[in-house]
Amino acid sequence: MVPKDPFRSTLIAPCGMDCAICMAFLREKNRCPGCRSPDRMHHANCRIFSCTKRPGGYCQGCTEFPCRWILQIDKRYRTKYHMSMLENLAAIKKNGIRAFVKSERARWTCTVCGGTVDVHCYRCSSCGKEPE
Repeated sequence: MVPKDPFRSTLIAPCGMDCAICMAFLREKNRCPGCRSPDRMHHANCRIFSCTKRPGGYCQGCTEFPCRWILQIDKRYRTKYHMSMLENLAAIKKNGIRAFVKSERARWTCTVCGGTVDVHCYRCSSCGKEPE
């Protein structure tokens, strides 16, 4: 079961994705525990997570940032889901991870029921309504 308030720093992937708003994390069946979890499902196929050039927590610390993998995922998410990995990483770098998680909570919490809005379908994972 998805926690009532899933927003936490351990769910921010190296690429800047907030796993708390990902459909794979929010679904009940075969739920992904997040990119940083030891039980993560997608790590073997993720070139960003598997990158050995990243010197720590997030991709913006890499000398090759932004690499083509980050640029590709950022373009896809900007186009399809109106969310940017590059903007997320810039916010983390500028304000810190705690401020970023706080802003994510405000942005992605359903105003109707308090559930979490799924970035992929832009609907609350609890009540199914679009954010107001």
